[in-house]
Amino acid sequence: MGKFKEIDLKNLKKYSVLDRPSKVHITDFANAEKTLFVSMPDILAAKDIKELTDKCVKAYEKGKPVFLALGGHVIKCGLAPFIISLMELGLIKGLIANGSVVIHDFEIAMFGKTSEDVASALEDGSFGMATETCDTINEIIAQAYEDELGFGEAVGKYLLENHAANQKLSLLASAYRMNIPFTIHVAIGTDIVHQHESADGAAIGACTLKDFRILCNQFINLDDGGVFVNFGSAVVIPEVFLKAITVVRNLGFPLNNFYTAVFDMNLHYRPITNIVNRPTLSGGKGYYFVGHHEIMLPLFYNLLLEKLKNA
Repeated sequence: MGKFKEIDLKNLKKYSVLDRPSKVHITDFANAEKTLFVSMPDILAAKDIKELTDKCVKAYEKGKPVFLALGGHVIKCGLAPFIISLMELGLIKGLIANGSVVIHDFEIAMFGKTSEDVASALEDGSFGMATETCDTINEIIAQAYEDELGFGEAVGKYLLENHAANQKLSLLASAYRMNIPFTIHVAIGTDIVHQHESADGAAIGACTLKDFRILCNQFINLDDGGVFVNFGSAVVIPEVFLKAITVVRNLGFPLNNFYTAVFDMNLHYRPITNIVNRPTLSGGKGYYFVGHHEIMLPLFYNLLLEKLKNA
C-alpha cells in the first residue's frame, strides 16, 4: 500500500441519466435518407447554418434585404454563378466588396482568366503590371468621377456597354443589368490598379465614398429581419459595415433585430467583432462559419435553394 491517502468516493451523489438534461438527442441527428437541408443534424454549426438559411428565406418573404459581401478569393474560386443565381431569384438585394473583387471580376468578364502567380511576379517586379486590367479600370473610374457615378456602377456599366465576352459570369455586369446596387470599398494602395500612373486618387476616393453613402442608404432597410452575409473579407468590409451601421443609427433610423453571418477560412478578429457580435447586441443574431469558400458557398446556396422551393 502506498503512503499517500486517496479520497473516499463512497458518498458521491449520483442521479439517473434519464433525469439529466442532455444537449444531444437522437431527434437532432442527421438523416441520410432526407434532402440536404432536412438531412443535416440540428447540432452546432449545422444547426446555425440551417437557422441562417431560415432567416434569409424569411427576409425574402417579408421583403427585407439580404446583402452579400465578399472578398476577391470568392471570385478566384469560380463561385460567381451561385451568387448570380441568387440575384436572379431576387434573394440578394445588394452586393458589397473590396477593390480586389473588381480586378478579378473584370478580368473574368473581359479575358476569361484571372489570378496571377504573385510569388514569381514579385521577384522581377512584374506583379500587377497588366495594362489592360489596371489602366482600363483606372480610366473607367476617372470617367465615373466626371459622371458622378459610384465605383461598382461604373465598372458594371462598362462591362455591359462594351459587351464583355464573359459578362454572364461577372457579378458587376449582372448587378448593373439587374439594377442591384454593388458598392465597392477601396483602401488606397491595396490594389494593383493603384501601382499605375493612370490611377487618380481623387477619382478613386470620390467613387468609393459615393458607394459608401449608397450602402448607408441601403442599410436603412436592414432593420427588423434583414440579413448581412460576408464571405471572405477579413478587414475592409468589417470596418465599412461597422461605420455604415453607425451612420444609419446616428441619423435616427431604427436598425435592430437583423442577422449577420461571416463565412471565412479562419477565425478573424474584425469579422467576429464588427459583424457577428457588436452590431447585433440590441437584437438579432450573428453567426460565424469556418471553411473553404469553394465548399461553403455551394453548401449555403443549395440549402437556400431547397428552402426557397419548399417555402
